[in-house]
Amino acid sequence: MTKGSLVLCGVGGQGLIAAGRIVGYALLLGGYRVRVAEVHGLAQRGGSVVVHVRYARQGALAPIISEGRADAVIALELIE
Repeated sequence: MTKGSLVLCGVGGQGLIAAGRIVGYALLLGGYRVRVAEVHGLAQRGGSVVVHVRYARQGALAPIISEGRADAVIALELIE
């Protein structure tokens, strides 16, 4: 695959930001260009956390994935 996008979502304290960084690093080791963006407003209080991971072999990458455009979603919480 030459490009893709992944959304990880859940609540604060589940390790989503760490998971996003691990996935991003693995993609870097695989030769991809990577952007990882985190949205964690009330994460410390059990609020929603969303991590956007975009990768491509070449070309420009926007950091945020538009709604409905992710290739895969990993949700760690039913409410997400």
